[in-house]
Amino acid sequence: MHIAIAGNIGSGKTTLSGLLAKHYGWEAHYEEVDENPYLADFYEDMKRWSFNLQVYFLNSRFSQIVKIRQQTDKTVVQDRTIYEDAYIFATNLYDMGLMSERDFNNYLSLFELMTSLIQPPDLLIYLRASVPTLVRQIELRGRPYEAGIRLDYLKRLNERYEGWMMKYTGSNLLTVNVDDTDFIKDPMALSSIFDKVDAKLHGLF
Repeated sequence: MHIAIAGNIGSGKTTLSGLLAKHYGWEAHYEEVDENPYLADFYEDMKRWSFNLQVYFLNSRFSQIVKIRQQTDKTVVQDRTIYEDAYIFATNLYDMGLMSERDFNNYLSLFELMTSLIQPPDLLIYLRASVPTLVRQIELRGRPYEAGIRLDYLKRLNERYEGWMMKYTGSNLLTVNVDDTDFIKDPMALSSIFDKVDAKLHGLF
């Protein structure tokens, strides 16, 4: 089975992926952040590096999904989905004038080809978080290249996430409000997420 976690930068996807993997004995597939050769450059000059960054993420995510679907004997939890790359990040960069129309159309063509060859996750967990919560958690993890992320950039991403979630029909969906659910520090909050995941998964069969 394929479980995926969606959410804005700093919403807690990587942390929750690890906690779910530990609790259920699942295999976690994390987003390649530290190994990404474009990320630091992107935050320095978004317009120059936006296309390169998004193609890197798209390729990485597609490769992950192919491997996940080949592991028929395992349940895998994936940190971020391929759909966010296109519907949230690339579209936002294009709308902000940080990706050219030529690059955006080329990117979408590649995305549509890739997604025609894969299936959506069996369960999507969406971590909803306000901008202040995102900023606090980004500051806590202290990645130098994230220090310059603009508030308006996070706000735009949040708006796109909400729009995507309102129309999402690809699979079973569980929304977690991170502002009210501190699953990192509060064991009861984490336990409540496990209960909701159990309910969603049992409903799949």
